[in-house]
Amino acid sequence: MNSAEKMAQMQLRQNYRNMWHTDLLGAVGADAPFCCFALVCGPCASYILRKRALYNDLSRYTCCAGYMPCSGNCGESNCPEFCLCSEVFCCFSNSVASTRFLLQDEFNIQTSPCDNCMIGFMFCLQQLACICSCVACLTGIDEIGDLADLLTCLSDIVYCSDYTNMQTQHKVEMDKRDGQFGPPPVMAVPPMQQMSRLDQPIPPSVHYPPYPGGGYPPPPPPGYGPPPGGYPHPGSYPLPPPGYNPHAYPPGGYNQSPGYPPSYPPPPSAYPPPDYKK
Repeated sequence: MNSAEKMAQMQLRQNYRNMWHTDLLGAVGADAPFCCFALVCGPCASYILRKRALYNDLSRYTCCAGYMPCSGNCGESNCPEFCLCSEVFCCFSNSVASTRFLLQDEFNIQTSPCDNCMIGFMFCLQQLACICSCVACLTGIDEIGDLADLLTCLSDIVYCSDYTNMQTQHKVEMDKRDGQFGPPPVMAVPPMQQMSRLDQPIPPSVHYPPYPGGGYPPPPPPGYGPPPGGYPHPGSYPLPPPGYNPHAYPPGGYNQSPGYPPSYPPPPSAYPPPDYKK
C-alpha cells in the first residue's frame, strides 16, 4: 500500500458512521479483568486480539495487517505464528494500531472525539519529552534534564493506560461481533393495516381519532343554516308562454331539400355510385 492509498484510506475512515461499543474512558468498566491482563502483559493481549480479529485463521495474517511498508515482505505465509509473535514484542505499538485499523475498516467504526484527544495527548507528551531530552543533552542544563525525565515518566504512564484501554476496547468490540452480549434485537413487524373496499359503505378507521360529536359530514358552524336540500321542485320553474306547442317544429311553411333526411340503410343499387372508377 503506497502513500496515496494510505491517505485515501485515512480519509475514508473519517467518513465512517458506526461507533465503538465502549470508548476509551469506559473500557476499564466494560471488562476490568482483561484490562488488568493487558496492563500486565500487553504483547500477549495483542497476540490474542490479532488472532481473534482474523477469526483464528492465521493463514490470513500479514505483518501489521498490511498497513506498514514491511507488510507482506517478511515471509508471513511460511510461519505466521512466529511472525505475529515477533510483531507484538518488537513492534507493540504498531501491532495494536494495526488491529485497531483492521476492526475499523471491517465494521466502519469511527474514532470518537474523546478517543482522538486521548491518543493525541499521548503523542504530544512523547514528542515533548523527546524534545526536552535532546535539549538537555545539548545544553547540559540539569533543570531541563529533570523536566525531560518528568515528561518521559508522564508520557509512559499515559502510553500504558491508553494502550491498555485501547486493547480492552478492541476485545469488547469483538465480543459484540461474536454475539457474547446476546443476540441482536429483532425488528418488530409493523401492525396490519386494513384497506377500505367497495362493498363497505363506511371505510374502516385507520387509527384516526373520531370526529368530535360523531357523524359525518360535520354540522355547519354556528350562524349558518343547513345546506339546501337537493334540486328545486319542478313546480318552481316558470311556465312556458301561452300557445307554445312543443310539436310544432319545424314550422309548416318550411321547405326541406330533396333527399333529406336520407334513408338508411341506402339501397344496394346506390353504392357504389355509377360514376365511381376503381
